[in-house]
Amino acid sequence: MPHSQAVTIVSTGQDARITRLRLFMLGALTLLFVVVQTAIVQARPESLAPLAEKISPSVVNITTTTVIEGRTGPQGIVPEGSPFEDFFRDFQDRNGEGNRPRRSSALGSGFVISEDGYVVTNNHVIEGADEILIEFFSGEELPAKVIGTDKNTDIALLKVESDKPLPFVSFGDSDDARVGDWVMAMGNPLGQGFSVSAGIVSARNRALSGTYDDYIQTDAAINRGNSGGPLFNMDGEVVGVNTAILSPNGGSIGIGFSMASNVVSRVVEQLKEYGETRRGWLGVRIQDVTEDVAEAMGLDKAAGALITDVPDGPSKEAGLLAGDVIVTFDGVDVADTRALVRQVGNTTVGKAVRVVVFRDGGTQTVLVTLGRREDAERAVPAAMDGGDPDVKEKEVLGLTLSLLTDDMRSEMGLPDEMRGLLVMAVDESTEAFEKGLRPGDVITEAGQQKVKSFGDLDDRIDEAKEAGRKSLLLLVRRAGEPRFVALGLDD
Repeated sequence: MPHSQAVTIVSTGQDARITRLRLFMLGALTLLFVVVQTAIVQARPESLAPLAEKISPSVVNITTTTVIEGRTGPQGIVPEGSPFEDFFRDFQDRNGEGNRPRRSSALGSGFVISEDGYVVTNNHVIEGADEILIEFFSGEELPAKVIGTDKNTDIALLKVESDKPLPFVSFGDSDDARVGDWVMAMGNPLGQGFSVSAGIVSARNRALSGTYDDYIQTDAAINRGNSGGPLFNMDGEVVGVNTAILSPNGGSIGIGFSMASNVVSRVVEQLKEYGETRRGWLGVRIQDVTEDVAEAMGLDKAAGALITDVPDGPSKEAGLLAGDVIVTFDGVDVADTRALVRQVGNTTVGKAVRVVVFRDGGTQTVLVTLGRREDAERAVPAAMDGGDPDVKEKEVLGLTLSLLTDDMRSEMGLPDEMRGLLVMAVDESTEAFEKGLRPGDVITEAGQQKVKSFGDLDDRIDEAKEAGRKSLLLLVRRAGEPRFVALGLDD
């Protein structure tokens, strides 16, 4: 019995120690939770007021005035086609208002980036304006002149003259902005003046319609009149310029777009120095590399920019060829055509750049000295070699083809020197139709070699099959514009 009691006592002691340990751990976890919550509360300010007070003096309202010639009708009074249209037109004519010039005003936003009075806004805010008036947070008003504009990014640089240093803000690194980060928008929405809204970064690297688009999407309220105003991070740095909204009714629904500051700052530097932009120019026409194009060319992955044409310019002088795939530019991997265009545009004019291309199953490095995009002339299709005068038709890959004749070139307005296979008809049930081939297209290359006859095309098909490829890469021209299309090969 004593032995049994001793065992019971020991067992009870162990339970007590375990209970105390559990209580200690629970207390430690509770304390840790409280500490973490306190840290979160301390990291997030209770109010955005201190930040708003700090940066408000650098934000401005912009009012533009434009003199518009007399109208020929009652536009803006009644809808076009309204039964009252003639009535209002007669009224305007009787009162001499039909041809009387009138002044039109518009509102926007902007921000000061230097103490000597440089102001950034959107190009569409001041475009065509005869007068530009800047209103500061203090109520002071100063006239502004345009230093330069860039329609591609919708950015304008203005300048005001002041007898005292102006409060200003600096650009931040928009690449550091993460989805979920807090941001603050300031501006003049709907003419209300110096209004603040807050939200988060909803998405990055949005493209709307421009070649150089790099928008930050935010749910901070942005409305008409906010255009040109700054989007701030919580450090008071400008990470975007509020430019556009997506809305079915013209008001904010939480989908706004701000041009990324890393794009804007480069444009502003050039506008300040030159009064215009000076973007690099490679001098090629390109398209994205799709999965089927990559397979047809023997690429490991669908990435890079496929050159479809090399007109006279920097790339032609350097030796780049149609059919090359640009895989790296100036040491940076090329993801797609959009990425390449932006990188080339951001590169200094006249810089010698190493371009790595995939050609003939391997990579080659070509040194290209960039030209200036703004000075580039419109490219014209390159001349082709002579061809076979045979005009018989042939059906292949869902296409009915014929060799080009002089009459065909004349009728279609094609260059006399162009050679290739003319698409006469396309079977609508085939891949060729699905990929956009249509009658009137001209196939000038197959398998990245020139096509002068049906025999050339047959040889390229055989070579592709022997190499184990499932598709054949065609260079197709429509109205002079080239593009590559990969068509599947029948077993």
